[in-house]
Amino acid sequence: MKILVVGGGGREHALAWKIAQSPLVETVFCAPGNPGIAHLAKCVDIAADNIDALLDFARDEVIDLTVVGPEIPLTLGIVDRFQAAGLDIFGPNQAAAQIEGSKGFSKRLMEKYGIPTAAYASFTDRDQAVAYIEEQGAPIVVKADGLAAGKGVIVATSVEQAIGAVDDIMLDKVFGAAGASVVIEEFMDGEEASFFAFTDGTNILPLASSQDHKRIFDNDEGPNTGGMGAYSPAPVVTDDLYGEIVETIVKPTIAGMAKDGCPYSGILYVGLMIKDGKPRVVEFNARFGDPEAQPLLMRMKSDIVPVLQACARKELRQEAIDWYDTAAVCVVMASGGYPGSYDKGFEITGLEDVMAMDDVVVFHAGTSLQDGRVVNAGCRVLGVTGMGESVAAAIAKAYDGVAKIRWDGAQFRKDIGRKALNRG
Repeated sequence: MKILVVGGGGREHALAWKIAQSPLVETVFCAPGNPGIAHLAKCVDIAADNIDALLDFARDEVIDLTVVGPEIPLTLGIVDRFQAAGLDIFGPNQAAAQIEGSKGFSKRLMEKYGIPTAAYASFTDRDQAVAYIEEQGAPIVVKADGLAAGKGVIVATSVEQAIGAVDDIMLDKVFGAAGASVVIEEFMDGEEASFFAFTDGTNILPLASSQDHKRIFDNDEGPNTGGMGAYSPAPVVTDDLYGEIVETIVKPTIAGMAKDGCPYSGILYVGLMIKDGKPRVVEFNARFGDPEAQPLLMRMKSDIVPVLQACARKELRQEAIDWYDTAAVCVVMASGGYPGSYDKGFEITGLEDVMAMDDVVVFHAGTSLQDGRVVNAGCRVLGVTGMGESVAAAIAKAYDGVAKIRWDGAQFRKDIGRKALNRG
């Protein structure tokens, strides 16, 4: 098979890494890819949102399956275009991708089908949003309705901070068109977890549990980011809770989407808040999480390609995924200043030393080649991912890898996976 992976971040590196291991696969292409992906796939200089060029490439190369990594091409309708051309493609179509593309859409879906989540209200008028905040009080959560690269969520601890967030989103347009409307939600406390399930629109195939670390600094302090690290499995998701998530959240969501005329096929990400053993939905994403994909795909023993193809063809019959009986931890190394402005173009050293390590993989995210040197070229730069017999062993492996890598301004959290250790 020839497979095309769309995207160029850490998630896509992890997907290409896993797909390339399949005995069914002859060649992996990645558009646009990155220097890390180039070690195992043929990188093609086509942007992930250039759907016309991607479609032409897939036709010319007779690609057997296209796997879409990021959310933007999904919300732009890449799946619709490929399917209309008779090409197999993994991911939800444009209508179904609204589950991530519009927080208002996802909240209305959950309300309609009784899926547990926070109470909310949506607004396109700034003054009405402010009046609602003043009525509800704080803490309260303000979200840009559209896509904001994982940063459009503000957990406000005061009414003044919440109003400031509304003004930033709706008046100053800090997230562009994503802020044409806002969703204001009840604050949910508890412990977060990430849950993923493959689906063909009818059948589902859940993955192992994982947990992301959204805040930039240790102890979950500072502003939200796209994710500073992740680990799998997440002990907060007990066996009983795992089953409850499938029955009360995943199945009703997939059934509700189908009933509403926009059946969802691909991978569904469910961001959860867990309190007193009960899960509620924080958000849905229409694709693999990044960095959760990195530890999950390292732990996945089953061949991923038949699952991706079955979802694309609406033929998912597999009942379970085999997992290595290990833990995996991904530590994200980011550019200095992230999630604010940052400098790029600094040479990254130590990558070859980490490549020589056992049970550690460095997934490239924001890197590029400059005069033959690998440099930082984005906000989140590398995902150093280690495997071990326990979460503690995997943490040690990952941080051993991190210690070998250097560039000017590199920053990373030092507590990835600590919550799992605290659960004993």
